[in-house]
Amino acid sequence: MDLLNTLVDKGLRRELPTREEALAVLATSDDDLLDVVAAAGKVRRQWFGRRVKLNYLVNLKSGLCPEDCSYCSQRLGSKAEILKYTWLKPDEASEAAAAGVAGGAKRVCLVASGRGPTDRDVDRVSKTIAAIKEQNEGVEVCACLGLLSEGQAERLRDAGADAYNHNLNTSEGTYGDITTTHTYADRVDTVQKAHAAGLSACSGLIAGMGESDEDLVDVVFALRDLDPDSVPVNFLIPFEGTPLAKEWNLTPQRALRILAMVRFVCPDVEVRLAGGREVHLRTLQPLALHLVNSIFLGDYLTSEGQAGKADLEMITDAGFEVEGSDTTTLPAHRADAAAGGCGSHGGGGCAPCGDTAEQTVPETAGASGARPDLVAVRRRGAGTDLAPNA
Repeated sequence: MDLLNTLVDKGLRRELPTREEALAVLATSDDDLLDVVAAAGKVRRQWFGRRVKLNYLVNLKSGLCPEDCSYCSQRLGSKAEILKYTWLKPDEASEAAAAGVAGGAKRVCLVASGRGPTDRDVDRVSKTIAAIKEQNEGVEVCACLGLLSEGQAERLRDAGADAYNHNLNTSEGTYGDITTTHTYADRVDTVQKAHAAGLSACSGLIAGMGESDEDLVDVVFALRDLDPDSVPVNFLIPFEGTPLAKEWNLTPQRALRILAMVRFVCPDVEVRLAGGREVHLRTLQPLALHLVNSIFLGDYLTSEGQAGKADLEMITDAGFEVEGSDTTTLPAHRADAAAGGCGSHGGGGCAPCGDTAEQTVPETAGASGARPDLVAVRRRGAGTDLAPNA
């Protein structure tokens, strides 16, 4: 297929595909799926070999968020029966993190619900970062605390944080349909604050919220322009009790095409398979390892993932290996880049996005594709007396 040969060549040169090419990946047929995976796999192996980075989530504060993000089980007005608790103490968070590190996680992601942290919250998280790093030598810590105010990214950096996560989630054009209590521009601003402070920027998306192919390409190209080091790709978990509970718009095949498109647009970036993989990829999860180079180990914030042991077995059985703490995740040209910016992808600055293609209506899974039985609320780990899944 000429399209795939072109995309592989561009990916190996770190060259941005056109919007038409990105849309064409999403429009490929199920008959061509393995060819698409194989092509994107060549790009993934060029920059990341067969390594898989493991990340582990610690939900520092669960539920009771004042924001109205429609996809979130912790949102204002959510009726989802999730765990609700206030801030974990630093030693509690460190204990939870240690379980993930023992399971092979290289990065611990500290997440707290809310619009954004107060200065007191930053102090609290700073103590938690110190406790985790004291007990787990070499571990990376990423904070995800919402919208940042001036100076907070620098304080987190000085406390030892390595990265900051704040996802764009969806396209600018549809963002107001998903969230009304803050704006798309607010999210972009926080990613830029993290980057400017010297933190490794982590920003991604959520697929499956009813968006079009155009929306998916829009948000991935916007992410490419922001130039984060890692791009988590989440697939909507349709929690009962949230406005998007009936949105079952993904098939395993479509989820793989989305991951392939992200890899072609972000060839040398850590692409992370994040929330919802068990729900939507199901038995095709191992194929996704040919597209992504990073996953979460075990459970998520408010939902349960597959057993940590099963994650490790899947990686081994698929012919991949867990990335060690002594290995640098990013390719040398990105790891050595001093200031980031789109130019760090090589070439001579940002490639043009091209003209807007005709909007493509995405395929949907339909009622037969709904699998609410796979949406399991987390009842173990942080905030409970039960052992975590790691």
